[in-house]
Amino acid sequence: MNNAAPLRDSFGRVHDNLRISVTDRCNIRCFYCMPETGVEFVERREILDFEEIERFARIAAGMGITKIRVTGGEPLVRRDLPVLIRRLAAIPGIHDLALTTNGVLLADLAASLYDAGLRRLNVHLDTLDRERFFQITRRDDLPKVLEGLAAAKRTGFAQIKLNAVAVKNLVEDDIVPLALFARENGFEVRYIEFMPLDAQNLWDRGKVLLADDIIAALSRAISPLTPIPDPDPRAPATEYAYADGGGMVGFIASVSRPFCLNCNRIRLTADGKLRYCLFAIEEDDVKGLMRSGASDEAIAALVRRNVAGKWEGHEINSTKFVAPPRPMYSIGG
Repeated sequence: MNNAAPLRDSFGRVHDNLRISVTDRCNIRCFYCMPETGVEFVERREILDFEEIERFARIAAGMGITKIRVTGGEPLVRRDLPVLIRRLAAIPGIHDLALTTNGVLLADLAASLYDAGLRRLNVHLDTLDRERFFQITRRDDLPKVLEGLAAAKRTGFAQIKLNAVAVKNLVEDDIVPLALFARENGFEVRYIEFMPLDAQNLWDRGKVLLADDIIAALSRAISPLTPIPDPDPRAPATEYAYADGGGMVGFIASVSRPFCLNCNRIRLTADGKLRYCLFAIEEDDVKGLMRSGASDEAIAALVRRNVAGKWEGHEINSTKFVAPPRPMYSIGG
């Protein structure tokens, strides 16, 4: 199917980026995402199978989607994930395929993911301190994450980024060591401002370590940072270059510098719901259409309706903000 008209919303934003969550399950328990116990996961029969995911991705590619990011939960806990990666990589029109992972299982899967066609990785890593890693994730898995990063580097991934959530009064001592680790290994660290997506309602603005404060700390301790022109102004991260030539660092400042007016992303949850925003309150049921025998055209029409109804922005910084009813692990990172 080739539906030539771009996926444009009422604010003129064209959407070419699809994030697909393949599971809501995770093998760690970051406090800003999941409670330590009592997590309620979707029943497995309600999770989209690989054929359903591939079908939706093909429909989306026919509507102008060129980029796919596979997320979770933790996507590497999904059995036979390289099989899905191979299928997605083969879809005509998909030019950029990436995966976000916590890295715990990456050492064993890096080579098979690469062989399946994956070339870009984002690995979640907030700290290099083993005790603080346990404090954040409630799991003693830092050695496994570092082993996974080393395996991915040996395998030859073209791009490896580190995603670090910046929580005030917790990770300040980790900012510089993590940046130095990234520089030494050819990675790019991306600091992500703490967002109101946790399952325990722990977020408040006072707990957000702001991008400007991180920039100042890195500039003092390592090398001055200067913003670089973004080849894709719709990308969520603002990138800076070290003045000494030692690489780049990115900032996803959803709280202090919302990028909603440049957003080009839609999201498919593991249980088959389509969302036009990470913070969306409403969502559309793709799985219901698929499992009731709907045509590709009917599914494409749903996608267009979803995008057409996209709001201007999430309004985190206003009194009108309402947190989404789903936590991050249930939506997809």
